[in-house]
Amino acid sequence: MMRKTGIENLISRIAIDKLVAHPDNPNRMSKANFAKLVRNIERTGRYEPLLVRPLPAAGMSKPGAAGRQKNGHFQIINGHHRWQALTQLGWQTCDAIVWDIDDKQTDMLLATLNRLGGSDVLEKKLALLKRLNKKMAVRELAKLLPQTAKQIERLASLASGHSSLVAQGMGDKNRVTAFLNPLVFFVNEKQQQIVENALSLARSRCTGKNEKTKATKNAAALTYIARHFCITGIDARGTESSCRQNNNLASSSEPDMDGFQPPAIRR
Repeated sequence: MMRKTGIENLISRIAIDKLVAHPDNPNRMSKANFAKLVRNIERTGRYEPLLVRPLPAAGMSKPGAAGRQKNGHFQIINGHHRWQALTQLGWQTCDAIVWDIDDKQTDMLLATLNRLGGSDVLEKKLALLKRLNKKMAVRELAKLLPQTAKQIERLASLASGHSSLVAQGMGDKNRVTAFLNPLVFFVNEKQQQIVENALSLARSRCTGKNEKTKATKNAAALTYIARHFCITGIDARGTESSCRQNNNLASSSEPDMDGFQPPAIRR
């Protein structure tokens, strides 16, 4: 039995010029991905309805009773980039779901709606790209998908069983899967400068013709630095690292560490 929430998700047609961006929306999209969003909407005429609330009048945290909504406007909670894309395309109205919620609920949604998501399963992602590639050229796909043309080509080659990554010594299927997973770190300005300096030094020693993009060069450099601590068995505190016990390191195809000078470790 379904639990009733008392909330109806009805889609309304709202004038584009009656929509207002939330000033604290934290989500940002690159120019390249925004262009792809515009192309997708222009090509299909389809998009996910926006999520909005009646724009509270000044001094109000929630529209509440009739007459408290500011000039019949609505504040966007989710869908800022879709709204911008529709505006750019010259649309006069758009589909939206209206929730009558207060500032606290709105802030919670702003913090979660663009962040609560999963990650791709490699096999299913490859199968999907393979099907799409049969119908559309890579250059056309790159105009619509988040990936670049080179990334699509690499993934398509994996789907066809001719992985250039494996041919380059990146390893077996499990290691290729790991290579495709992003790592996200939050650092302060001082830490960022130290990390960038370390990556710059490592890139000069370990990257070659196979690493053509900034992302692949940084990935190789970061692996190079990490392997130093695993091979030497010394961590940042000057104590023995558990990485050293990994028997696979000696036979790994990653660049060796000859000539790499580790930073001085204070004890």
